[in-house]
Parts: sequence; structure tokens; C-alpha cells
Amino acid sequence: MRLIINLILLLITIGLLYVLIVSIREPIAFASEKTRREAAVKDRLIQIRKAQELYRGITDTYAPNFDTLEQVLRTGAFKIVKVTGDPDDPTGMAISYDTIVKPAIDSVQSLGLLLDSLRYIPYTNKVEFDIAADTITYQQTLVSVVEVGAKRSVFMGRFADTKYIKYDNKYDPNAAIKFGDMNTPKLSGNWESN
Repeated sequence: MRLIINLILLLITIGLLYVLIVSIREPIAFASEKTRREAAVKDRLIQIRKAQELYRGITDTYAPNFDTLEQVLRTGAFKIVKVTGDPDDPTGMAISYDTIVKPAIDSVQSLGLLLDSLRYIPYTNKVEFDIAADTITYQQTLVSVVEVGAKRSVFMGRFADTKYIKYDNKYDPNAAIKFGDMNTPKLSGNWESN
């Protein structure tokens, strides 16, 4: 009888030890995976932002979709105007303008942007980022705006659940990591304002 009670107590102890280990391992695994996945998504968003800035340098607007962004960056060109002389000189000295055309793909390659995979959210099976671009009137001026992002629930895998809020009060799987804003002309990422 005493042997049976000792075995039962041993099994209960082992079960409690297992529960304790699992309860410690889960928040550590969540924090590690969240950090790794969010860093990859932020890096990709920074690359997309650079691509959008290049696109805007060519067209004076932002790309409304990834097909247009990729096509213009592959085939478009920057026009660089070199001014010789001082256009503000009241004496009217000779001023000359020389326009140089530089292919956009050169800048894309020098920045290390991979146009083929730029649109895809890391840790997904080729799911694309949400992208929107338009023009708005902001402080009585017509300006271009862009917004690109993805909800955490898309790329967080098994951690895309509200039950993980207990490990991080700021974690919301339905919130998006994004840059830009369709209501104001800004390109900063929402992770940068924290």
C-alpha cells in the first residue's frame, strides 16, 4: 500500500514538473518567435519603403500595387538636371541645364532590393502585403500618400492568437505592422513611433 502511494505521488510530481516546464517554455518561445518574425517583416517593409521612394522619384506619386512598382523600377529612369550657373543671379549670367537619364534598376541593384520577392510577407506561403496609394488634400495641398502593411495574424503562425496577450500586453494579432498612412503624408513605420 505504501509503495502504491509513493508511486502515485511520484507521478503527480512528474506531472506538475511537466506543467511547470511547459508554462515557462511557452512565453519564452512566444517572445523569441515574435521578435524574429516581426524583425523580418519590418526589414521587408523598409525595403518596400525604399522602393516606393525610388518610384516616387520617377513618377512623383506612389505605386498603388506591386506589379506597377516592379515594372516602373525595372524599366523607368531618373532624370537628373545639372544646373551650371546661378539661376538666382540678378546679373543674368549664362545658365545652362544638362539632363542626365539614369536607369532606375541601377539604384534598385545598388540598394540590394529584390523586386521578385519584395511583395511577399516573410513566414507566409507567398501572401502579399496590403498596399494602397492615392492623392489627398492635406493642408490645402494635393499630396501623394501610401500605406503598406500586414496584420500580425498573417505571419505569426501558431502564435497568431489573442491568448498570447497574457505574455505581452501590447501584442495584438489583429493589429498591422505598416508604414505610411492614407490620411497624412508620412512614410514612417508604426513600429518607429514607439
